[in-house]
Amino acid sequence: MNQSADFLKHAKYISMRKVYQKMVILLILLMATTLKVFAVDTLGLKGEWTLIPDESAPISYYNTISLDIQQKDSSLTIVQKWEEKFPHVDSFHLFINGQPDKVPVTSRIWPYQVFMGISLIPGTEKEVTAQWIKKDSILKIEEDYPVSVSQGKTTIHSIQTYTLSDEGQKLTIYIYRNSDRANSSVYVFRRGAVNNAYSMQLKDQWDLEGGLSDNAFLISLQGIVNKNSPTLYFIYPKDYDYNFTEKLYNFYKDHLGYSFTEIQGIGAALKIFKDSVKGYVIWDKASRASLNVAFTLAGLKKAVVITSDMLPMVKAAGLKEVADFRNKFNGKTDAEVYGWAFDHYWKNCSKRYIVWMGGVSGSQMKPGIADFGISEGSFFADLSTDPKDSVEYALSKKILGHMPPLSMLMGWHSYAKDLERNYVTLASHYGIRVEGLNTFPNLSFTSRTPPSPGFKFTNNNQAVPGGIYKPKNKVYITCVQTDGLGLGAWNDSLRGSLPYAWEVTINWSWMCPVLLEYYYLHATNNDFFFGSLSGPGYMYPKAIPPKILPSVISLADSLCKALDLNVFETMDYSQGSTVTGNTNLPEYIVNDYYKYMPEMIGFLNGYAPSYTFYSSNGRPFISYDYYLDEKRPVNDAVEDLKGLIALNNKRPYFLVLHVREFNSIQRVKEILAGLGSDVEVVPLDVFLKLAGNQPTFKTKFLEKQNSKAEVDN
Repeated sequence: MNQSADFLKHAKYISMRKVYQKMVILLILLMATTLKVFAVDTLGLKGEWTLIPDESAPISYYNTISLDIQQKDSSLTIVQKWEEKFPHVDSFHLFINGQPDKVPVTSRIWPYQVFMGISLIPGTEKEVTAQWIKKDSILKIEEDYPVSVSQGKTTIHSIQTYTLSDEGQKLTIYIYRNSDRANSSVYVFRRGAVNNAYSMQLKDQWDLEGGLSDNAFLISLQGIVNKNSPTLYFIYPKDYDYNFTEKLYNFYKDHLGYSFTEIQGIGAALKIFKDSVKGYVIWDKASRASLNVAFTLAGLKKAVVITSDMLPMVKAAGLKEVADFRNKFNGKTDAEVYGWAFDHYWKNCSKRYIVWMGGVSGSQMKPGIADFGISEGSFFADLSTDPKDSVEYALSKKILGHMPPLSMLMGWHSYAKDLERNYVTLASHYGIRVEGLNTFPNLSFTSRTPPSPGFKFTNNNQAVPGGIYKPKNKVYITCVQTDGLGLGAWNDSLRGSLPYAWEVTINWSWMCPVLLEYYYLHATNNDFFFGSLSGPGYMYPKAIPPKILPSVISLADSLCKALDLNVFETMDYSQGSTVTGNTNLPEYIVNDYYKYMPEMIGFLNGYAPSYTFYSSNGRPFISYDYYLDEKRPVNDAVEDLKGLIALNNKRPYFLVLHVREFNSIQRVKEILAGLGSDVEVVPLDVFLKLAGNQPTFKTKFLEKQNSKAEVDN
């Protein structure tokens, strides 16, 4: 009976194994035939490979897996290293000929799941065969090996397929085992060794008399050490203006294979990086402007900024004094301080970037952008751009007037001195691109880290190219959230349940492509991205000199193409406030957008409702018709929209709904649900196709363009 039972058991195993093999081979061949034509890296599988954890099966105990593959014409040597304090290494050499090889087993560790009662048997051998399914790009490895389990000795049979991505930068290993009862295990690797960097937690301290000195020191250190490569990353406090730093930190680790060593304290940070630092600059807590002057000099001299209480620390590290601004600016106005700094340092500063360290004022400063400014050797200032402040305004014009067109104004205006529209209007007058805010963190790091090898930005286009979209006699609404991707409803649990369009800051394509990769990868089919804002940065087109405007739009178009964006947004408050100012665009500006963005399927305009409308060859230029204030009661918002629908009684009616980012998606859905069955909510690209097919809005431009921008204060 026992022999018969064993025979039947063995026969059943052989039969199941043959069926199993056929299924796997069929799947592999199917994969090979459905893959696009390979533009495979000539290295093939050869090289170092780092695990991408968030695309791979979870591993227990070990931190990560690395591969080192040496490939020859007819053989491979594969070294698997399972990383931990006590790493496990598997190394084996294979001939790729489909014939069995014997590989000795030297360790009992079964690394795929060390917390399962499965032990390899040292002294035994694995029977391994390897063959190409597709030369240099898909390899099948088949293994049989004995293991010990609680009921004795048994055999595991596995089939592994090593599949190289189209561009040769990703390697995916599918593992099928006869012991698995669930789906196969998948491990995805990117080409290259682990990227090593350091990280620190910044404290929520931004007072000049308090902990700002520590944060300013660390941010200046970051700008120095990240000048040539991404080395130091900060995790900002949870309630900081930009709340993505921890999520992005995890994305660097889990998706891009970065390994971070955490640093505790400013003394430890200086000890690690002191060889990169050439000296120190002392700023005066009694003079806010002195810190900005110190930031300027820090970038020029590779110096950290300190307060006097840090002198023992920097002297112990062997650093030399570069400048001491204590008491130097007592009784001086900001115009006098920055005028002095301009006279002494401007000629040596970058002319590509300048930093306006505005935002909060008085006893506080949040210099998140300072690391980038220091790494680029930029000039720092915080001056009024309001013409009423004649002295500071004149100096602002003088400084910005020395910047070439298409250079960049990083940071933000002072909330205590002027208005956003003053700031952007003045910059646009010189063709300078604004990129906020002063609080933007880690830019010296993120601007030097490319996205995953082979990653391509791909939008969730719902409109089919060449498709015909004929509107029905109804009301079409599209929901658009501006004010920066990642703010507001992006983290809403209901995101994806409603078509939403999200404003993309197109300079992020080089400022922080990894962050954009994070958003693109986490987008749902209902999340559609569009480019902003008026140019390759934040600009007001009416304030841009007409002779510069074509190059401004062309550069914006190239950035949009890199991000797969086919809708662009404009906004102009160079002639007054959001509500009472003249926000319309003249015909020549609209024509320039059509001419220099020839592949855009449409354009959005405004912030609050605006009144520029046009359509050409099925490509509409359409302004916002309603601004959804988060404080507006739901019932009132419903009645507002019903009123608009009644006034615009021709069907179809196309309504662009600007959703202020503080609105929840549930609130938006409640409002839309109250509008009746005559209303259909559609994705932005479909909306524009429909509107371009049958534009029922009336063409309207700014009738008269003043020679000089009027600013409503």
